Amino acid sequence: MQDNKLTIAGVDILPGQSRRLEIPVANLYTDTDIFIPIHVVRAKKPGPTLFVSAAVHGDELNGIEIIRRLINSKYLNLKIRSLILVPMVNVYGVLNQSRYMPDRRDLNRCFPGSEKGSLAARVASIFLEEVVQHCDYGIDLHTGAIHRSNLPQVRANLSDPETRALAEAFGVPVLLNANLRDGSLRQAAVEWETKILLYEAGQALRFDEISIRAGVRGVINVLSKLGMLKRKIRRKKVMPFVANNSTWIRASASGFVNTLKELGDQVTKGDILADIGTPFGDSLAKVTANKSGIIIGKQNIPLAQEGDAMFHIAYFSESDENIASIIEKMQVVLEESPELSSPDIESIVD
Repeated sequence: MQDNKLTIAGVDILPGQSRRLEIPVANLYTDTDIFIPIHVVRAKKPGPTLFVSAAVHGDELNGIEIIRRLINSKYLNLKIRSLILVPMVNVYGVLNQSRYMPDRRDLNRCFPGSEKGSLAARVASIFLEEVVQHCDYGIDLHTGAIHRSNLPQVRANLSDPETRALAEAFGVPVLLNANLRDGSLRQAAVEWETKILLYEAGQALRFDEISIRAGVRGVINVLSKLGMLKRKIRRKKVMPFVANNSTWIRASASGFVNTLKELGDQVTKGDILADIGTPFGDSLAKVTANKSGIIIGKQNIPLAQEGDAMFHIAYFSESDENIASIIEKMQVVLEESPELSSPDIESIVD
């Protein structure tokens, strides 16, 4: 998609240049200017372009920190192609510590948007036209929703060979073959013929160090896979496990929650995941696994209303024991990694 000319927000970024830009969007009530911040890095040699975006949901902050660390990483030295880093798409949500836009819409259900539509639709349209239209590849960074955590995972259309190769290169042990959601950035990007990965890890309104380190490492792994870096990243290939389906286990009663299983735990059908009880300590219900798999998402707040989604379990045809082992090794390696403004890119597993 890229030629020698790259123009964003009316600014030409020439080959070999790095620029920080601001894309104007609708002002606040106070007439305060609001901009989407953009950091662009271009190599002198032409080629396709990749974007990395964060905070499409304004309370999902891990991705902002991942991009901050990428910008300052010694590995971000491009040999070919161009990289567009967008630390905040939903700036309004970040300001308000909210998942949503001021018009109470979920921005990730408003793509492709409209320049004459609602505020969320206008931001979606601006982002597609100013960023996504230039890109052949994208990585969209997310976390779990409020009071929910996600195990580091990549969601993508794994039936596409190139997308799958990039997902495997990212270097997390769990890949989820996820359907496109109407109105999502991922769906709109695919319609623009942009191949995109969605990275999910951690929880809203919190920095999770392991999730951030895995994200930094993963983006650099993808850049290396695409041949974009001057310094070749040597690593042993992580063989991820692919889940073709997953489900949320819901609360069958309302009460206080005693959690018995955590993110990354291997579970078998019938295992008790949590106990729901009364304020007096009487047990009301057990939350149990309906199939064998791995917990890739969970509710954190120790309160449950009947019907609440509590545990997200991914199902695999491979040995769950092997999956749990790789997850544990990944966490150990990331915990022992040096500061990730200059990450140590090595194998996650032996």
